[in-house]
Amino acid sequence: MGVPRRKESATTASRVFDAMRHDLVNGRFAAGEKVAINGLKEQYQVGLSPLREALNRLAAYGLLVQENQRGFRVPRLDRRELDDVAGMRRELEGMALERAILNGDAEWESELLAAAHRLKRADLSPTKVDEWEQLHTRFHSTLVAPCGSVWLLRFIDQLHDQFDRYRRMAPGVPEVRKILDAQHGELVELALERDVKAARALLEDHIERSYEVALGSCK
Repeated sequence: MGVPRRKESATTASRVFDAMRHDLVNGRFAAGEKVAINGLKEQYQVGLSPLREALNRLAAYGLLVQENQRGFRVPRLDRRELDDVAGMRRELEGMALERAILNGDAEWESELLAAAHRLKRADLSPTKVDEWEQLHTRFHSTLVAPCGSVWLLRFIDQLHDQFDRYRRMAPGVPEVRKILDAQHGELVELALERDVKAARALLEDHIERSYEVALGSCK
């Protein structure tokens, strides 16, 4: 009985980790907020042991801060951290894109075209924003998927979550959003043309423009 219960607890902890990760990235907890254990147990319908495991994992991942003997809180929004995250995104995603373009095959091209098509057709209205964000994340993941390094992709995923926490807390800038949306299509074209240099330059500009929007969360 002991082993199945441990497996069940681990599965529950993973479920809570995923749900809280989504909520933290989407700004459903206030920056700097101390999270209440009892409230989380009720909100996520989970026992104390798997909840604590999930909270510890979120702290290790960087989406929570563990305070000695005082529980957990949501990280504050800090300009220096955002600068660091944006800079690392430019470096690591640029490297991954270069490798992906060199390694990508016909199947990757098809998946990239499909991801871009779904994102272009997605509705960015307030009631559909979660769906759009999922498709947006999937597009960027597909773009660099064949880079050949599992660790590089893991770091990029973590940086995206940290970056998106700022971006989604910032006021929208529709004119910049239009440029960013157009750049998605341009990135696909350059990737399919195997233009490594131009694709990386455009991706870095894409991240920089998104960073300028995300800065609005630090004011």
